[in-house]
Formats: sequence, C-alpha cells, structure tokens
Amino acid sequence: MYDMSTRKRALRPKPCPRCQGAPEPPENPRAYAYLLGLYLGDGCVSAHRKGVYYLRIVCDNAWPGLIDACEAAIRSARPDNSVLRVKKDGCVAVTAASKHWPCFFPQHGPGKKHERTIALEPWQQETVDAHPWEFVRGLIHSDGCRITNWTTRLVKGETRLYEYPRYFFTNSSSDIMRLFTNTLDRVGVEWRQANWRNVSVARRASVALMDIHVGPKY
Repeated sequence: MYDMSTRKRALRPKPCPRCQGAPEPPENPRAYAYLLGLYLGDGCVSAHRKGVYYLRIVCDNAWPGLIDACEAAIRSARPDNSVLRVKKDGCVAVTAASKHWPCFFPQHGPGKKHERTIALEPWQQETVDAHPWEFVRGLIHSDGCRITNWTTRLVKGETRLYEYPRYFFTNSSSDIMRLFTNTLDRVGVEWRQANWRNVSVARRASVALMDIHVGPKY
C-alpha cells in the first residue's frame, strides 16, 4: 500500500541551510560564489505574497551559455524550486521563487544597489575567499565584458595596427566595485580604475589569467 506520508516527505523542500539553529553555508559554495556575482551585477530579490520572494537575474539573449549557467547556479542554491525563464525585450529574466532568498542574499533591500551600502556577511566573504574566481566570473558575466582594443603605432615610417584583449567591469556601486577589485588583488590580477564606474584589466599576464578562469561570455 502506498504511504502518502512518504510522498509528502519526498515533495517537501530541503530546509534552508541559513535558517537552521546553526547556520551553514550553501550546499554548493562554488556555484553560490558565481551566483552571488551574478546577483550583485544584474540581479534583484523582490517580495511577493505570503512571504515568498522572487530572485531575478537578467541575462542578455546574446549569451545562451550564460543563461544556462545562471539557471544551473540558481538550481544549486534551491534544488527543489522551479526556475523560469521570463522573456523580455532582448533579454531573459531567470527567475525562481522561494521564502529564503533574503537568507541567501542579505544585501536585499529597498532601492537600487548603488544607493545603499553593499557589504558581504562573514559567511559570504568566506565563500568568496574559498572560490574567488567563481565570484569574479559571476561579476564579469553580469556587468563585465572581454573586448579587443586596437591602437596604431608608427614603425619605420609605417603605421601599424595592434590589437590586444582586455576586460572591463562596469558598476555604479562603489561597494560592489571594491568587492570586485579586492578579489582581483587576491588572485593576482592587475587592474586599473578607468573612471568612477569602470575597472579595466589590460596587462597581458592578467588578461591571460582572466582568460583561464573567466573567459568571454558565450
């Protein structure tokens, strides 16, 4: 005879690791570090009815691989919750509902991120310290890019074209910018503040490091 209580237990979502008596880090800290970068760049948490919150991370349609990676990271955080792709003009909002998103993203709050303080909780910083490249990758995939710059030089009377790759990260929050550059320092990437909302990585060795661990969007 089928036991209905067994079915109910199977359908019951896993408990939130942050709401237990002794809070624990997310089950997959590597994926969480990446998801945190995505959230700080292009994500938001908004309240809904009955204590439910929606996590939304907006991804450009030009990068289907990024959309897949974003969905996988969200599923790793709350495996029992559905993840939807809400189509918008030129982009997709990868969306999932849960009562526990504020537990995962205590940076959630009213207003825009650059208009309020953004600071990591100690457990989040520990996760970023353990998986710094995943955090950098999430930030670049949300608010960054890898481009090819060019310049000309006069060599023996001839004008020659030189091309070189570089990474940019753009964000209006000085706090998020600082989290990004502090993590770059930790992994040995040289960077330069191009202006108040842009950080550039152009040194050959640093670009090579970024190519190994981050790479262009896809």
